[in-house]
Amino acid sequence: MKKEYRVKDNKDFQVIFKQGKSFANRQLVIYYRKKEDQSHFRVGLSVGKKIGNAVVRNRIKRYLRQAFHELEKEIKPSYDFIIIARQPTKEMEFFEVKKSLTHLLSKEKLLKNK
Repeated sequence: MKKEYRVKDNKDFQVIFKQGKSFANRQLVIYYRKKEDQSHFRVGLSVGKKIGNAVVRNRIKRYLRQAFHELEKEIKPSYDFIIIARQPTKEMEFFEVKKSLTHLLSKEKLLKNK
């Protein structure tokens, strides 16, 4: 995922948390906020220390980035997302993470219609 597609600034995170909407399943929580003036979605990832050591947390973030990369053409462009991983993600494989993320995005109608 390119750097301009990432939410890095703490101020941006706080705005999305306060003004955005959220939805969750057992594995992931998604916060999202519509932002009209951008041509591509942006993603911020959060994996807490309670989930595991650095190796486990980095693997989860890598899986989430790859899932967003594969879903890039299907996701509506003018949104900022924050994804928070929950405890069950540490036992999940990539395809399970992608399926969980796709479930969240489709439930909230953040995927383009086919």
